[in-house]
Amino acid sequence: MAEVGSYIGDSAAEGWTQCPGSRQRLSLRGDGVTRLERPVSLPLLEVPSEMAPQKLTKRTAPQSFDYVLVAQKNEDGDHESFKKQRDFINALKDKKLKITKIVDEDRVFYGITAPNETFETYTYLLKVSDACNWSCEEQGKVPQSTRIRIVEFIVDHTFIESSHCGAEYLSDLIKKNVFEAQFCLHEKQEQKELKNSWARWTACFNGQPITDVRTYFGEKVALYFLWLGWYTFLLIPAALVGVIVFLYGLAFFKTSPLIKEVCQSNIVMCPLCDEKCKVWQLSDTCIYAKLSILFDNEGTVAFAMFMAVWATVFLEFWKRHRASYVSEWKVFDWCEEEEELILQIVNDADCESKKYRHSYLRSTLVMILVTLMLLLIIGLAHALVVFRVIASVLFAKPTNWAFLRENSSTVAFLMGAVLHYLTITIMTRVNRTVAMKLCELEKVRSHAAVERSFTVKMFVFQFFTLFSSLIYTAFFLGRINGHPGGYVRIAGIWRLEECHPSGCLTDLFIQMAVILILKQTINNVVEIAGPWFTRWRKRLRSRKLRQKVRQCSKRDCMESTPGAELCDNCKVKDLLRNFDLENVDHFSLFNEFLEMVLQFSFTTIFVAAFPLAPLLALLNNIIEIRLDAIKMVSLERRLIPRKTNDIGIWTDVLETIGVLAVIANGLVIGISSDFIPRLVYRYRYGPCANSDASDIDCMSGYINNSLSTANISDKNIKRDFLPAQVILSNGNNVTYCSYRDYRSNEDQSLTNQFWVIQAVRFAFVVLFEHVVVMFKFIAGWFVPGSPLEVRNNRLQDKLNRLKEELRAERKRHKEKSQDK
Repeated sequence: MAEVGSYIGDSAAEGWTQCPGSRQRLSLRGDGVTRLERPVSLPLLEVPSEMAPQKLTKRTAPQSFDYVLVAQKNEDGDHESFKKQRDFINALKDKKLKITKIVDEDRVFYGITAPNETFETYTYLLKVSDACNWSCEEQGKVPQSTRIRIVEFIVDHTFIESSHCGAEYLSDLIKKNVFEAQFCLHEKQEQKELKNSWARWTACFNGQPITDVRTYFGEKVALYFLWLGWYTFLLIPAALVGVIVFLYGLAFFKTSPLIKEVCQSNIVMCPLCDEKCKVWQLSDTCIYAKLSILFDNEGTVAFAMFMAVWATVFLEFWKRHRASYVSEWKVFDWCEEEEELILQIVNDADCESKKYRHSYLRSTLVMILVTLMLLLIIGLAHALVVFRVIASVLFAKPTNWAFLRENSSTVAFLMGAVLHYLTITIMTRVNRTVAMKLCELEKVRSHAAVERSFTVKMFVFQFFTLFSSLIYTAFFLGRINGHPGGYVRIAGIWRLEECHPSGCLTDLFIQMAVILILKQTINNVVEIAGPWFTRWRKRLRSRKLRQKVRQCSKRDCMESTPGAELCDNCKVKDLLRNFDLENVDHFSLFNEFLEMVLQFSFTTIFVAAFPLAPLLALLNNIIEIRLDAIKMVSLERRLIPRKTNDIGIWTDVLETIGVLAVIANGLVIGISSDFIPRLVYRYRYGPCANSDASDIDCMSGYINNSLSTANISDKNIKRDFLPAQVILSNGNNVTYCSYRDYRSNEDQSLTNQFWVIQAVRFAFVVLFEHVVVMFKFIAGWFVPGSPLEVRNNRLQDKLNRLKEELRAERKRHKEKSQDK
C-alpha cells in the first residue's frame, strides 16, 4: 500500500485530527513532521474537498509538486544507499524545501515543493539585475515553468559529503543507484489543452501556439519549435524551385541530343572491373542517361546559387522572426550569466561566482583527440570504398541472378549507401560518448558552456560521419582510379571503382537519396515507437499498484482547479503517470536540434546533386513538428523549462553550413557535374565553335568527344583485361574500347582539352563562390536583424521602466520626509 508522509519546516503542537469520512489520521507532532497515516490493509481513499484538512488545502502552492525524486524502496537503515538517500533529503530540507514522501510497494517518491520566499528572492534579484526586462516573474507572477526551473537548479546543486568520494551531487547519486530518477510533473489541464490544439496528427497544417508552448515548456523549447516552423515555412519556395528544376529536366530529357547520342550509340566501353566484368555497349545506359539529365542540367546551376542565397535569407529572416517573439516575452535583454548568478544566490546566499578558467594544455589535448576521432571517421569512409570495390567484384561472378551480375557496380553502390546509413547510426552513439568525455576533460564553468562545447564537437563528428563518404563520391570517385594500362589498385589487387556509366553525379544522387530517405523514415519510426514502448512497458510493471488506487471524485482534482491541493489518490496516480513516461535529460532537446540541423546540411550543401532534397525535407518537417509535439506532451516526461532568448550556438552552426553550402555546390557543379565539359565543348570544340549556322546542334558529337579509346592489343592495356572480358554478348571479339576521360588514343597521355576544362572548372568555382558570397552579404545587409516595431517597443518599455523607477523613488523620498 502507499504511505504518504509530508516533511515540512514549521513545527506544531502534538495531537491527532481525524479526517471526516475516512480512516485517515493527521499527526501533528512537535518534531516538525506532518505524516498522513492510513491502515496498510486499505487502498488510498477518496477524500471530498469539504472533508480535507484545512492545513493542506489553504496554500498558494501548485496543485502537485515542483519536482520529484524517485528511489528504490530500501528499509535497511544501515545500508549505504539508504544513508545517502536520507542525507540528501535532509540537505534539501535544510534549504527550506518541503519534501513529501510517498511510498509504494517497491519505490519511494519524494515530492519537492519550494516555499514562496525562494521565488520572492528570485523575483527581486531579477528585477535589480542589469538585464531586467520587466518579465512576468519580475511583476510577482511566477509561473509553474519558472518554479520548476528554480527548484531543479537547487536540487542539482545540492550535495552531500562522503568520506570516500567527497562532495556527491544528485547526478552522482543517480549513477550509484541511490536515486532512480528525477523529473518534473506534467500539468494535466495545460497538457490537455496542448494536446487538443497542437500535439495531434490532425493539426499538421494548423499554426503552432508558440506562446502556450513557451508558458508550459519554457523559452528554449518554444524557440526550437518556432525555428522549426519557420524553417519548414521557408522550405516551401525552395521545394517549389527544386521541383521546377526537376520538371525542366523532365521536359527536355526526351529531346536532348545527348540522350539520343547515348541511346543510339554503337560505342563499345571498357570493362568496369577485373575478371568478371566484360566490355559493354554505351547504349545499355540509355535509361540512366535519361535519369541523370533530370538533375544534371543548366537549371541545376541556378538552383544551387538560389539555395546558397536562400540559406542566408532564411537565417536573416529567422533573426527578425525570433526578435519579435523574445521581445513580446520580455527576454530580449536576458543574460545567461546573470540568470546563472541569480540562481546561485537563490540556492546559496553565501555562494561565490565560478571563475573562468583556461588551460592551453587541456585545449591542445582536446584538439589532438578531436583530430584522431576525425581520422577514425574518415577511415570508416575509406572502408566503405573498399567494401564497394570488393562487393562489385563478387557480384560480377556467375550466378543465377542475371540482374545482379549485369548491374554489379550499381548494386554494390546501393549496398554501400545502406551500409553508410548503418555506420551513421552506430557512430552517432560513439560520437556522443566521445564528445561528452572531451567536454568533461575541458572542465568548463557551467552547464550552458558544457552544452555549447558539446554541440560543436558533436556536430563536427556527425558532419564528418555523414559527409565523408559523400565528399569522396562527389570529388574523388572516378578521378583517381587511373585508366586502361594504368589502373590504381588497392593493395595491388582490387581496382578502384569508377563512376556510374551515366556520370559521377548519378552516384552522388543515389547515395544522397538513400541516406536522406532512410534517415528520415527510420528516425521518425524510432522516435515515436521508442517512447510509446517505454510507456507501455512501465505501465505493465505498475499495473498492480494502479489497481489499488481508486478513481477520485473530488471536484478540485477532476477539474484541475488552479491553486487547489490534489488529494492523496491523485498525487499517487499523477506520480505513476509521469514516472511511466520516457525519460528526458539536458540533451533531449539537443537531439531534436541536431537532427534538423543535419537535415539542413543535406538540404543545402549537396543540393546541386539532388534538387528534390528540399521537397523531402518539407514533407518530413510537416510530420516532424507534430511528432515532436506528441512525443514531448504525451510520451515523454516534461522537459525542464529553460530560459533563453535565442537558439544559441546553433545559429553559428547554421551560418557555417551556409558558407559550406556555397563552397560545396560550387565544387559539385564545377567538378562533379558535366556542366563545364559541355560548356567548353559548345564554345570551343563543338560544331558551333567555328560556325554560325543556326541549323546545327551545338552539342552534336559531345559524347564521342568526351570518351577516350584504348587499344586492347597494347601490351600495357592487355595486362588489365583477360581475353574473356573483351568478348561481346554476341560472341564477337573487340580490339578497341572506350572510357570516360580526355586522353590521347596513342599513349594515353592527357590532352590539351583536359587542361582547358580544368582551367575553366577552377575559374567557374572561384567566380561562383564570389558571386554567391556577394549576394549573401547583400541579403544579410538588406534584411535588418530586428523589425522596427520591436526596436520601438523596447525603447518604450525602457522609458516606462525608468519613469516607474523615478516615481517609486520620489514616493519613497516623500514618505521619508513626512516621517521626519
